[in-house]
Amino acid sequence: MIRSILVIYRKELKETLRDRKTLIFMLAIPILVMPLLFDFGLQFAIDTATKADTETLQYAIFGDEHLPELAGEFAGQSDFERVDIADREAIARAIGSDLIDFALVVQAPSGDNDAAGPQTTVFLYYDQSSSTSRARARASAIIQGLSDKARSDRLTGLGVVEFAQPRILRPIEIIKINTADMRAVLGEQVGGVLPYLFIIFCLMGALYPAIDLGAGEKERGTLETLLLAPLPRQQIVLGKYLVIFTASVTAAFLSLTSMGLWLATRGKQIVSDLGGDLEIGAIIKSVGTLDLVLIAVMLVPTAAIFAAVLLSLSIYAKSFKEAQSYAAPLNFVAILPAVLAMLPGVELDWKWAMVPITNIALAVKELIKGTMNYHMLFAILGSTAVIAGALLVFCTWWFRRENVLFRQ
Repeated sequence: MIRSILVIYRKELKETLRDRKTLIFMLAIPILVMPLLFDFGLQFAIDTATKADTETLQYAIFGDEHLPELAGEFAGQSDFERVDIADREAIARAIGSDLIDFALVVQAPSGDNDAAGPQTTVFLYYDQSSSTSRARARASAIIQGLSDKARSDRLTGLGVVEFAQPRILRPIEIIKINTADMRAVLGEQVGGVLPYLFIIFCLMGALYPAIDLGAGEKERGTLETLLLAPLPRQQIVLGKYLVIFTASVTAAFLSLTSMGLWLATRGKQIVSDLGGDLEIGAIIKSVGTLDLVLIAVMLVPTAAIFAAVLLSLSIYAKSFKEAQSYAAPLNFVAILPAVLAMLPGVELDWKWAMVPITNIALAVKELIKGTMNYHMLFAILGSTAVIAGALLVFCTWWFRRENVLFRQ
């Protein structure tokens, strides 16, 4: 039986490796495309942030006679340019049409007779829908600086010496001390994203081989020839299943390897450009060999689930195009459980250890953080293996049905 399955496996694997799309999704994307996309994406984010922090912003100001110091502060900045608009009613329209980036409206001071002095209110108008705009932050920083200086001058006028002013303004000072090591911090920040990516690679690696070995063979008319071979159908489906499983695992492992190499070579420079000081090399070294092996092991049952589901869909489909249509919603089915692992409050416990895909994502996150409860691995791998086995049994039964294989 095993020999027959291996014969089918070798035959289908050779045909699969001849398919250009399979090679792209199983080898090219994990090894080359994804690291390049990450590099390009992060570099683009750095360039966009740098441009937002240094570009010249156009602004309008009304009521500056009530606070001439404010107008003077902005006028003295080379990266701000004042634009005159008709009146206050035109502020929203001017911002919406990109005539200005923000507007300031200074209200007349109140409380002139108070001991603390008058208080001036400044209204800052800006477009919050622009995710790349730094208008609010840059304008607020200048206004806050002016406010801090005015406060210090008033306290000095009231007889409060300069060195005592911080104590009066902050009678209780909080000093925050982080007790988590850098590995745990990094794991919390990126530990939810990485398993999401690996799960997607598992799905992508299995997608085209599954479609080709099921619906593709139907279109080419080679499935009937294969069924005439003196072999039980469960051996045929197991051979096909192992090819799809191999492609899925290969894509996941290659993505894991290429991402690690990219992080080790380019990650430190990227983090430095973003303003961080993480020692990427030290963090990578802190993830032990056992943890890396366990992360790889976590991806195996996930690949087994995807292989069984995709082969079942491909067997049912009448054509390659129809199989692609059936497989498209599976992306959302796979993504949603992985996204759950990134939500606040979702932590690995015995309940989540039974939820397929989510449990894998949470386990990988804990392994990266170095806070894994290794006893839960038995529950995670056991429950996932049971689900994968049940899906494989269903796939085998599905393949035996004539009305499924030869739908009209």
